[in-house]
Amino acid sequence: MADQTLFERFHNKRCAVIGLGKSNLAVIAFLFAHGAQVVARDAKERDALRASLGETLDRLEQTGVRLRCGKGYLDDLDEELIFRAPAVMPWLPEIEAAVERGAVLTSEMELFMELTPARVIGITGSDGKTTTTTLTGLFLEEECKRRGRGHVHVGGNIGKPLLPFVEAMQSDDFAVVELSSFQLQTMKRSPERSAMTNISVNHLNWHADMDQYVGAKTNIYRHSPNAIFVTNGQNETTQALAREYEKDLTLFFGEGEGYGERRVLLRDGVICFCENGSVDPILPVEKILLPGKHNIENYMTAIGLTRGLVSKESILAVATAFRGVKHRLEMIDEIDGVTYYNSSIDSTPTRTAAALSALVPRRPIVICGGYDKKTPYEPLAKSLCAHAKAVVLTGASAPLIRKALEETDAVKSGALPVLEDRDFEKAIRLAKSVAEKGDTVLLSPACASFDAFQNFEERGDRFRAIINTFKQERN
Repeated sequence: MADQTLFERFHNKRCAVIGLGKSNLAVIAFLFAHGAQVVARDAKERDALRASLGETLDRLEQTGVRLRCGKGYLDDLDEELIFRAPAVMPWLPEIEAAVERGAVLTSEMELFMELTPARVIGITGSDGKTTTTTLTGLFLEEECKRRGRGHVHVGGNIGKPLLPFVEAMQSDDFAVVELSSFQLQTMKRSPERSAMTNISVNHLNWHADMDQYVGAKTNIYRHSPNAIFVTNGQNETTQALAREYEKDLTLFFGEGEGYGERRVLLRDGVICFCENGSVDPILPVEKILLPGKHNIENYMTAIGLTRGLVSKESILAVATAFRGVKHRLEMIDEIDGVTYYNSSIDSTPTRTAAALSALVPRRPIVICGGYDKKTPYEPLAKSLCAHAKAVVLTGASAPLIRKALEETDAVKSGALPVLEDRDFEKAIRLAKSVAEKGDTVLLSPACASFDAFQNFEERGDRFRAIINTFKQERN
């Protein structure tokens, strides 16, 4: 059970909670339950907050939470503890000035990791972290079920905030957390075991440059109590980071034999764990229900992370039952001979490339576009030319993706049609209008969702709802 004395320090503590998203609403509830004085701060004006939070906003104020919103939301930031939402930049002048005056800057996930007695396993990376986090949690859940003890909690950048459950957690529980660069930026405590799936250009709309982005990611293993790190042996950036790591390192290799004392690799169609010359066959890839080479690598990462914690039987049980994460290559329906896939979670060009590779030999009609994260779109254009039948562009980044596509021979020659409608629903209907019987329509935006949606889940749910109307219209 969590040490109750850790919670007493919040009594009468003056706390600022910046950003009223899902994780920080959990922070407010936690702080209020432990006697803190809370000021909730958000850049949105009150009417905009009411539109997104509804009656929750009234309940916050009724319970004694003070609200500062709109233009001056960071004025008089003099609280002792400052909890920032992941998307709130820690280098805002008002926040930096408060820290210089002695305030402690933290977050829901940082506080959770400080308080939980559970063993924490963390996953980050540019792509694949959600599936890897889910697999790791499922492996451990299956093992706990077989052993009849322990519980597994999955959260962080995926699912529900974990802070509300911290007081009930036990030392034989596991917390499996997906961690974004935003969450890791100010992290001063690392998970016991950590993984970095890969690194590619990402989030340069938020981070000053790639060095800052990569530096934030490395907080997943730089601090105590980290003892095990699993990463990609064939990604240039993670290779360099692995050379610096001085503890228990495991590298995974999607191709070839690789190198290092501890490796996860593919040999004769079987994922194997190799250590000091010995080879332990773990999982035949034919048992994995998820399509694509990238999903084999996700399994490799989860296998490396849970080495010594789960049995082969538990891994096999998950592989033969798990059909994928919602919003990632999720088959929605087949209507009039056209199959619709929702991969709204694909918020980078590399994720879209992986989704396209998983669907080979099909050449889908791909819906791309959204909020621009300042990533280059030339690699995306190359993937679309190689694997797409047509491209429908939408959202704020549509002209940027179009510009990259128009430099390709496939688009110049007319071999790859490119259509565009900034409106999300109209773009989906445009894809439907050009699809023929036997075609596949794939939502794989290669961009974040924030130009039109709160998150990729909302975007994917909207896609599903629109597809469902197609069936109703047909009837």
